[in-house]
Amino acid sequence: MKKDNKKVIYWLFTGCILIFIMVIVGGITRLTDSGLSISNYKLITGTIPPLNSTEWQEAFELYKQYPEYQKLHSHFTIDNFKSIYFWEWLHRLIGRVIGLVFITPFLYFLVTKQLTKKTIKKCLVLLALGGFQGFLGWYMVKSGLVDRPDVSHYRLAAHLITAFLTFAATLWVALDLLYPNKKSINIKFRNLIIFSYFILIIQIIYGAFVAGLKAGLLHNHWPLMNEGKFIHHTVYTLNPFYKNLIENPSGIQFIHRILAYLVVISIAFIWFKARKLTLSSLQKKGIYVLLILVGFQFLLGVLTLIFAVPLWLGIAHQIGAFFLLSAMTFTLHRFSK
Repeated sequence: MKKDNKKVIYWLFTGCILIFIMVIVGGITRLTDSGLSISNYKLITGTIPPLNSTEWQEAFELYKQYPEYQKLHSHFTIDNFKSIYFWEWLHRLIGRVIGLVFITPFLYFLVTKQLTKKTIKKCLVLLALGGFQGFLGWYMVKSGLVDRPDVSHYRLAAHLITAFLTFAATLWVALDLLYPNKKSINIKFRNLIIFSYFILIIQIIYGAFVAGLKAGLLHNHWPLMNEGKFIHHTVYTLNPFYKNLIENPSGIQFIHRILAYLVVISIAFIWFKARKLTLSSLQKKGIYVLLILVGFQFLLGVLTLIFAVPLWLGIAHQIGAFFLLSAMTFTLHRFSK
């Protein structure tokens, strides 16, 4: 049987789709404040939600022991609890499904010798990333069960960016198999794409910081911040100064705004430089899609800010980031050997 065949490619793309769905559900879980509704972790038995009133009451009583209920949700009825429990349960269920979808076919392809040694090594990296992502999810939730009724924005950012990078790595491996032929590339132009990719990754991390500290609920004006200022005075109130860059909600929102401009400028510059190059059809399509998506994502970001992060816009903005990273990964792959 041919190695690295279409079935392997379909398997990898299925993984990409599942990670995409998980990121969407994770965003809903975050925006609905559902992430701390399940305060324990049971790998097998946790797959099945409470099935009767007694089990629901036991889950609710466990939830009552932790800061989120005691400090924020003491008014909750069991029906309120069920609504937030659902999203966290679904998020964890999809995580389990992703694990099975990755591991089971991988073992099958391994036993039936349908993978090359190179692909096996890449898939082992993907499995490690997936396992690490699961650990980060547990580590993130743990931070919200001690004193503060919220998770650490650092751990949230680590959890989110690992999901994005796991998706990007899976997509890259699939593209390696889909387009096995080598390409002639322009090194300087490829480095420009890598630089833009790096800026986008930093921007996604700061997007997680904004979500974790609820910084999107501040300064809901654009292009200026409150009081008609480009830099509001609350941006630099913490000492030492560097804490404004990583812990001050106003400072983090300001950086997220600035990085948005940099992402747009860098991708526009890629498009501008690409006009002078002889490109393949796929390379051209990748760059044009990048240009369209970054404009759409910038607009979504502005609307999300102005309307103070309604659920649908917050999710749309996160999906936009996912599509933009996908397009950036595809474009970089088309300019790499």
